[in-house]
Amino acid sequence: MSTHTTTPPARLGDAAVIPLRTLDPAAALDDLEWLDEAIGDARVVAIGESAHYNRESYELRHRLLRYLAERHGFDAYAMETGFTEGWRTDAWVRGGDDDRLGGVMAGGLTSLMGLWRQMGAHLEWMRGHNASAEHPVGFYGIDLGGQNASLIPALDAVLAFLARADPGFEADPVIRETASAFAATSPFAAPATMAAYARLPLETKNALTAGLAGLAARMKGRRLEYVRRATAEAYERALRSMRHALTLDSVIRGMTGGDQRSVLYNRDAEIAGTVEEILRRHDRIVLAAHNAHIQRGPAVLPGMDPVTPMGMHLADRLGEDYLVMGTTSGTGQMLNSDAAAFMSGTLFAPMPAPEPGSLDALMHASHDGPFATDLRRLSPTDAHTVRTTTAQRAGLGAFYAPVNALNAYDILIHLPHVTAADPDEAALACSPQEVREAFSRR
Repeated sequence: MSTHTTTPPARLGDAAVIPLRTLDPAAALDDLEWLDEAIGDARVVAIGESAHYNRESYELRHRLLRYLAERHGFDAYAMETGFTEGWRTDAWVRGGDDDRLGGVMAGGLTSLMGLWRQMGAHLEWMRGHNASAEHPVGFYGIDLGGQNASLIPALDAVLAFLARADPGFEADPVIRETASAFAATSPFAAPATMAAYARLPLETKNALTAGLAGLAARMKGRRLEYVRRATAEAYERALRSMRHALTLDSVIRGMTGGDQRSVLYNRDAEIAGTVEEILRRHDRIVLAAHNAHIQRGPAVLPGMDPVTPMGMHLADRLGEDYLVMGTTSGTGQMLNSDAAAFMSGTLFAPMPAPEPGSLDALMHASHDGPFATDLRRLSPTDAHTVRTTTAQRAGLGAFYAPVNALNAYDILIHLPHVTAADPDEAALACSPQEVREAFSRR
């Protein structure tokens, strides 16, 4: 008679597991005191996520920001959302007169990032904290804006600044007219936007690129004049929007021309520069973006060779001042990778249990609840166990991206069960029609 035994899944030793009692942002924070030693003097603490729009990711980032702001003086929250649009959100969390949070959530964040109750609660906490804080927390978008498909938000910000700082100058109206021909208002409008750009004659695309480059050169050459007429802060913000418009122009060219690798290289290099600019104004930053953006090693998407993400740029420039918290996930729901289903309103799809041998599977087998592990303080046995995992869930259907976790991250946080965030009705009411229609079909 033969017997069959099943090898149990690999797991971390108990000493490597730092349990998180709760993800509730309003709960007591004493279970996060391990962060005091873990973060040290790092000026940028990046917090990743496996997939966008999960409730637990929003709550985790909210709770961590609260701890880092209250206990360690972090004074900026930089998020994977549009830079130019984020000015509106920053004004609101600093106590601006516009008290319509729904409008801020819909218009001050991009790519659907703001349409969830958990994000609204996070912004409300920031505004309440800033009302009495000695060091208010600023809000910043770091991404290219315009749903990564439209030049209009960044371009309009540039033109508005030039009208004030360079009143005798009239930009060529053809620049904005051309940009208006492919102006996405949401991710649901982006496919039509890309198709509209693709139909433009090559000479029109080239004229747009040249026109944008001319605006950028004018802004850089007249910096001293513009600062005198406006302010240094207004100038720097407008110049950054100009840079984003230039980069987004190249990104759209790449996306419509099939050059996806250049899209990722250009986008991540630009958002890394944006983080560095924020760091010139703030002592310490909490940075929230997808794992693929923050990791300290090459990023891989399906069917593509590795590219250099934002995290590699920041690690190269900041050294030990850059600390990376990656996240892994177990089961639940994640962003739907079926583009047709997503566009029809089925925003989320089931998240199966992690694939055996993956980083997510290792973490999932190590503890039942949410927990953290400091990869820099593992025992030799646990370090070897982590080293044997070579792939991580990327939040894109069944795709697992290659990863060297010990190089990519300093800390890992595991979320054993993730769910869809809750849509915010007030934010949806302020959203474009195609967004309201898609959410109504959920």
